[in-house]
Amino acid sequence: MEEIVVSDGSARSSFITYLYGSLMEGLRGRNGQGDLLFTEDRCVLRLHTAWDTQFERLLYDKVSEILAVGYKYAFFKEKLKVALPAREKRLLIAALIAADLEGDKGYIHSKLNLFPEICIDGVYNFRLNSLREKWQRIIDFVPSAFSVTDLKQFCAFLAGESRHKIYVQGKTVFAENFRPLRLSRLTGEESTEVEIMLSDAGLVYCLGEVPEGVFDFLQKYYAERTVFS
Repeated sequence: MEEIVVSDGSARSSFITYLYGSLMEGLRGRNGQGDLLFTEDRCVLRLHTAWDTQFERLLYDKVSEILAVGYKYAFFKEKLKVALPAREKRLLIAALIAADLEGDKGYIHSKLNLFPEICIDGVYNFRLNSLREKWQRIIDFVPSAFSVTDLKQFCAFLAGESRHKIYVQGKTVFAENFRPLRLSRLTGEESTEVEIMLSDAGLVYCLGEVPEGVFDFLQKYYAERTVFS
């Protein structure tokens, strides 16, 4: 057994609890365990498991999600200045994250050769300067007058380019393999609408009735890309 320590600042303890929840099933299948520790300044996850390529890939994928979604969302929320209502700004940020998610995660993954200890905020502050510069260039490209109509057109463009299928049942969003998607938790609030945006969906299949708010959202942003059953 190896001990792997992953930590972040206490203000971002939700990221570490997200990581804990994402890893537990895999750890149990390997007879491993994880322990959470909260201090005044840090939130720490201590993992005890065999270190191999399979677990490295899982851990680094989840840490990359935290940085490419959670940290990026906070960065864009602070710096993106657009004349959109709060809900639509949230959706725009989610769409911008989804557009580059796999590329961002791949870049972050290449910076994570930090076994046996990963300080997520340290990675962000000292290893991702080029990525933050790229994010700033994207922000600078978005006009302050970006409108709801522009958002609808941008979403239609992304959906048209995507080959991903998702399923929506009630308020839960599932990937093609019917794995529940939970990335919106990294934005500070779990949301069906934001989850759909973050999934980079090209087609949305609704299984049974969906809440009225979700229905209206799909009609507005995925009207030609949604199948209701």
